[in-house]
Amino acid sequence: MPTSAETAATTTHDADWWRQAAVYQIYPRSFADASGDGIGDIKGITSKVPYLKALGIDAVWLSPFYPSALADGGYDVDDYRNVDPRLGTLEDFDEMVGALHEAGIKVIADIVPNHTSDRHEWFTEALASPKGSAARNRYIFRDGLGANGELPPNDWTSIFGGGAWERVTEPDGTPGQWYFHLFAKEQPDLNWDNPEVHEDFLATLRFWSDRGVDGFRVDVAHGLKKDMDAELPSLETIHRADLFKDGEHPLWDRDEVHTIYAEWRKVFNEYNPPRTAVAEAWVHADRRARYASPEGLGQAFNFDLLQADFDADVFRAIITKNLAEAAATGASSTWVFSNHDVVRHATRYGLPKGTGRRGGGPDGTDWLLEGGDPAKVDAARGLRRAKAATLLMLALPGSAYLYQGEELGLQEVGQIPDEDRQDPTFFRNKGVEVGRDGCRVPLPWEATPAAGSSFGFGANGAHLPQPEWFAGYAASVQADDEGSTLAFYRRALALRHELQGAEALGWQDSADDDVLHFVRPGGWHVVANFGTTPVELPAGEVLLASSDVEGGKLPGEATAWVRAAR
Repeated sequence: MPTSAETAATTTHDADWWRQAAVYQIYPRSFADASGDGIGDIKGITSKVPYLKALGIDAVWLSPFYPSALADGGYDVDDYRNVDPRLGTLEDFDEMVGALHEAGIKVIADIVPNHTSDRHEWFTEALASPKGSAARNRYIFRDGLGANGELPPNDWTSIFGGGAWERVTEPDGTPGQWYFHLFAKEQPDLNWDNPEVHEDFLATLRFWSDRGVDGFRVDVAHGLKKDMDAELPSLETIHRADLFKDGEHPLWDRDEVHTIYAEWRKVFNEYNPPRTAVAEAWVHADRRARYASPEGLGQAFNFDLLQADFDADVFRAIITKNLAEAAATGASSTWVFSNHDVVRHATRYGLPKGTGRRGGGPDGTDWLLEGGDPAKVDAARGLRRAKAATLLMLALPGSAYLYQGEELGLQEVGQIPDEDRQDPTFFRNKGVEVGRDGCRVPLPWEATPAAGSSFGFGANGAHLPQPEWFAGYAASVQADDEGSTLAFYRRALALRHELQGAEALGWQDSADDDVLHFVRPGGWHVVANFGTTPVELPAGEVLLASSDVEGGKLPGEATAWVRAAR
């Protein structure tokens, strides 16, 4: 394990590094496989540090790498202070952190505080312990209804489908109590009214911070505190949102959750620079500020652009609102279009207008449920719009979050055989949701696979099948091509560092309703054309454009950065 001096030598002490960082999300099991077992691993990440450095990102966010049965892609955690043996060891982790720091790249670790896995030592102890025991009090156990407790405590449903309660067998072999799980049954929810749970997570935050982790992404940050009184409301009741004022929903976004993050902030501030955090909090925009407060986590994901259509008015309203919110709270905005839970935006933007983040359209059809039929996707238009949206996003004040593979222009993989799928949403909602596997297919590093292997991901195939068309998107194909999507991302991220500074922008009037135009400090003009008719660019040097500029005009569905003429 590195000493504090060694950690200090490989990191800068800028306490505000996160405010305008470009953060690259790595889904470890699908990034790079050094061991050749078909699963991405820690050494695989280390081997790609030169690639990440050349890309120009400021930090990586690692999705869970902990020991796990993979009931939910690693978000079912067996041990919060270890590395999954299939992914490596703690020593491998330390080596990776050192290599990333040496390259000037910060490390953000995913932390999953709402639930453990059902293999966690605490839950194993709970199952072996009697009703009312201290071990069971770390989780949410309840007696069932009915003459013999054979019915669940109420009719609540899991996010992944099916009931949210699972009955256990007592140590004496008889049917017993029920435990609550917001997600898969393999993910029992923790009881955050128990001080022992608080203390254990503080220890976990210190454990990884001491190993050089610079920050944390907090999974389901809005779900930890719950009102589990004896009279549990029915599903029909909690769906009637008018019955619950802000902060009063029994399961989500309760005000008292912020007492947890105040404790965490004290731990973060023990370090120099303070550790950072960003909340995954799917809450109303008016409620997001408390998660991002300096007394709490400091940042919260805003998923507004991720859920928006490619529309100038919608983008402007979202940007204006979120920048105002950040200014009022002292946080910085976050911007994101793709992650491990949603259809890649190069595909979303190639689907009919109104298609949601999971691939569903306003007419009730679902592209993913139809097998991800490529005939239904205008891939060229999708990538064109994705590059335009990304270039606009990278010019905004705040942190930009990128998802592995988007720099290659990867499309969603929709046509995955049922027998190869892994996402629990598919198995619990088969015929309703295909799930999230399509954005989690391992990356193509090489265009020509060796016999029986993957596209450069690993020596013996990949845990999710890579389609043949991945060959055209491989990093090796794009690395030396100045016209590639990879080259575009590298250029944009290099230029973005020149925009660091005042977290402000000035909107400029445009005669065209399909055009957004703003200026950043230093005289940088950012012009985004959401329409299809070319528009005149302001006078100056075109630093970068997402599509070719001809005769001083920006084509439709494109963005340009222009340094104003002096």
